Order: sequence, then C-alpha cells, then structure tokens
Amino acid sequence: MTPQPSIDAVLAELAEEFDLLGDWESRIGYVIDLGRELPPLPEADRTEANKVPGCAAQVWLAVHDRGDRLDFAADSDSALSKGNIALLLRLYSGRTPAEILAFDARAALERLGLPAALTRQRANGLNAMVGRIRDAAAARAQASP
Repeated sequence: MTPQPSIDAVLAELAEEFDLLGDWESRIGYVIDLGRELPPLPEADRTEANKVPGCAAQVWLAVHDRGDRLDFAADSDSALSKGNIALLLRLYSGRTPAEILAFDARAALERLGLPAALTRQRANGLNAMVGRIRDAAAARAQASP
C-alpha cells in the first residue's frame, strides 16, 4: 500500500492547483468540481446527528473509525458547500486524530484564499465543517488509551 502523503503535502498540492487557476471564478469552479467527484453518501449517514450546524446549506459529515485513523464521508445539497467539504476531506480523511489536531486549518484555508472568496455565511459554514472534523478527532484522541 502506498503511504498517504502528509497533510502539508496535500495542502501544497492544493495551493499549487489554486495558483494555476488564477482568478476566483476559476477557483470556485474548481471547488465545485471537487464536490462533483465525491462519492454518494449512504442514506444511513444522512442523519440529523451528522448534519453540520451553521452551514448555509444542508451538510452531512459522517465519521468512520479505521483503526488509528478517521475517514470522513460527506454530502451537501449545495454545489459550493459540497465542494468545500470535498476539499476538507482531501486534507483530513484517512488521518490520525493527532495529525488532524496538529494541522492549522485556518492558516491552510487562508493560504488557499478561500475565506476571502466566500460570503460571510459560507465562510462560517466552512469553519463549522472544520470544527466538526476537529471535534471528531479530539473525541477520538480522548477515547484512545
């Protein structure tokens, strides 16, 4: 099995992709395309408990334990929100709780310039998604011996 690239390497790859795109219209289109590539979320994961509060759209984020790592599955009824969560899953899914908690999401999103390109409500939703991922990692880290 090929080792997963570090979270910083994935961020650097995303930043390079964003830089190549240039303007914000192209970047937002790219984020929406990322969302289109998300696999369908199983109906069993479309629960009230998996909804992310604070998002402009409905966003579901399911957490699955995989040994020492966390996998995330998600969906949204909004193309942009779905793209935002797809970007976050690219960074976070398959990571250990320690990796997730050590990663500065705010700095990463600023590096990509995402918060500045989104409305305040969409930026708040993006922060809520990150918060849900970090909360899951913190709970898992606390539960581990």
